[in-house]
Parts: sequence; structure tokens; C-alpha cells
Amino acid sequence: MESLLFLCHRLPYPPNKGDKIRSWHFLQHLAARYRVHLGTFVDDPADEQYRGFVANHCANLHAPRIEPRRRKLASLRGLLTGEALSLPYYRHAGMQAWVDGVLKTVRPRRILVFSSAMGQYLPPLLEGIRTVVDFVDVDSEKWRAYAASKPWPASLLYRREADRLFAWECALAGRAAASLFVSAQEAELFNSLLPRPLSGIAHVDNGVDLEYFQPDPARPPPFEGQAKSLVFTGAMDYWANVDAVTWFASEIWPQVRSAVPDAEFWIVGARPHPRVRDLDNREGIRVTGTVPDVRPYLQHARAVIAPMRIARGIQNKVLEAMAMDKPVIGTSAAFEGIATHNNASLSTENDPQGLAATCSRALLASGCEHGRTRAEAQKFHAWDAKLARLDALLEA
Repeated sequence: MESLLFLCHRLPYPPNKGDKIRSWHFLQHLAARYRVHLGTFVDDPADEQYRGFVANHCANLHAPRIEPRRRKLASLRGLLTGEALSLPYYRHAGMQAWVDGVLKTVRPRRILVFSSAMGQYLPPLLEGIRTVVDFVDVDSEKWRAYAASKPWPASLLYRREADRLFAWECALAGRAAASLFVSAQEAELFNSLLPRPLSGIAHVDNGVDLEYFQPDPARPPPFEGQAKSLVFTGAMDYWANVDAVTWFASEIWPQVRSAVPDAEFWIVGARPHPRVRDLDNREGIRVTGTVPDVRPYLQHARAVIAPMRIARGIQNKVLEAMAMDKPVIGTSAAFEGIATHNNASLSTENDPQGLAATCSRALLASGCEHGRTRAEAQKFHAWDAKLARLDALLEA
């Protein structure tokens, strides 16, 4: 079995844990085909419980702890060096020494880099080694979107990060045999922004774990009585999610409550930002914080809402709701890269009035819609088919 070096910015742990779903499925898939040498970071003490489990999938695991607050201070060095702040955030002498050691002693013929910031650990020349970089999203454009929504001086800093990070993304893509993105649209966007054409720009769409995310008649509801509930799921310290729920709560939810006075809006996800916590106990709004399992909330909701105004790539929250056979109401950004095929249970609305009206109809429908979205997830979003593209790019 050949060796593969896998560099990932955050510990990829067992499935269905927020933003690590993609990296976990990549690791699980690669471990069946290669001796994986995984270099990653543990940035949350709660992740320590998964260290041993992840190590069982690797020939070699190097996962130093980093403290996000200290790393944010360290990232400010980029203001002096002229580089993107994301790079010094993940710069770590111990990681560099470990990568150098693996390249020297193991001599892997393939490298997979997950997240552009981890590309800084590669030497300038990698002769005889096939390197694939998974950018996931065009992160520089995410920062540009943040800049457009923030006041000065934050907007200036975010715009600087967008420019510097894009320069790094271009340089790294120029060195890689293949550059991956999470959807065809994201790959096309990166291609359109490049100052000169590059070969090897590709995409591997996210899938969804259909065995884990499926309705279960025995699963009890987390809501009281026959609640008319809309549910949003996601990491609630992530700015795009914070923006989505606060916008929905201020611009759309009052219209929904006017039409459906007993409606409830449940915000389900870990580490809620102060702006999200402030929404708790507003009329009909509940903020759960961390929950052991999101499936009861998805299964027993009347509909799942994804009012994303800032979004890059495929939204796992939408795929998971589809796998649970739920109607999904979202903006066009929420459905990027996701097969909808004019499915009436997948509703796209971009204006507050349209979103409010669609949510109200879903809440007033007699019972929950079933049998319309899971079939689409099974046909178009199973992980096995998606990961076959990764194999092809690594083995090319």
C-alpha cells in the first residue's frame, strides 16, 4: 500500500460534525487505499476525544493543539510581511518539521492538501510527487463578501485579506497537479478570476451520509406538542450562518409570525455568536447551542430554512435536510451545486416577502412533507460517487 501525505487545517473527525464532514469522508476513503500520514491541528478541546479514533485511520498522525485566540494574534504578523493573515494563523514550526520529516523519510508519491493555508508547508519543488489541493471554496471571495457587508475599518481589513489570499490561491494552484473545489460553480468562479489560465481546475462535490441521515419513526420530537417549527442548523459562530439567522429573524420572521402566530424558529448549532444568543426567547425563536444530535430537529421540523446571503460552495445543511426527507426553503446561494430539478419541496426565494410567504405556507401545511427530497439526495448526492472523482485526480 502506497503512502499519502494528507494536510488538513482542522482535525477531521467522525461524520456529521459540522464543517469537518468533507475532510472526514476524504480521510475515511483514503485510509482504505493508502497509508495516510495526516498532519492537522486540534483547535477545540472537545475534539481531543476523537484523536484516537482518527489515529486508527492513519499510519501516522501529527495533530498539535493550537489556541484560536493566540493564533489570531499571531496572524497579525501578516500585516508586517504583506501576506494573507490566514497563513501565519496556521504557521507552526512543529508542523513544518513533521512535514519535512515525512517527505524525507517516507517519500510519499501523493499529497492531498485540504485548505489553502496548509499549502505553505510544501517545499517549492515537489518532483515526482503528485499534489492535489482541495481549496473547497474560493475563500478569498468569501472575505470579499464580508468586506462588502462590514463597516470601515473592518471592511478595509477584509478587502486586504481577500486580495492577499487570492494571490496565494493563484500561486498554490499554479504548483498543484489539480486544484479542487466543492462545486462546478465554485471551480468556474475561480477560473474566471485567474489572471492567466491554469490546467487541473476541477471539482469534487460534497455528498451526504444517507445511512446516518434518514428518518426514523421511533425518533422522538425535540419540540413540545405539534409545534409548527422551522429549523436552521450549522456552526453558529460562523459569520455566514450568523448573518443568515439574524437577517431572517429581523426581516422575515415577524412576517411569518404575523401569518402563523404559533410558529417557532429553532436555531440549532454549536458556539452561538453573541448576536445569535440575543435572538433566544424573542417571540417564537429558540437558540439551542450544542446538541448531541441534529436529526430529531430536522425530522420533526415542518421545514428547514437556509436563508444564506453569504455562501460559498455546497451547503451541507441543505443536503442533510434532503436526506431526512424535509422540505427546504432557502436563497439561491443556499442551493448552489445542489440538484433540485424543479422539486416543489425545494423552494428558492431571495426577497424577504417571498421567503416569508413560502415559510408560512410550509408551516400551515397539513403535516410534514415526505418522499420528495430524500430520493433526490440518494440519486445525486451519495458520497461514493463523489469520491470516485478524488481517486481519479490522485491517480492521474
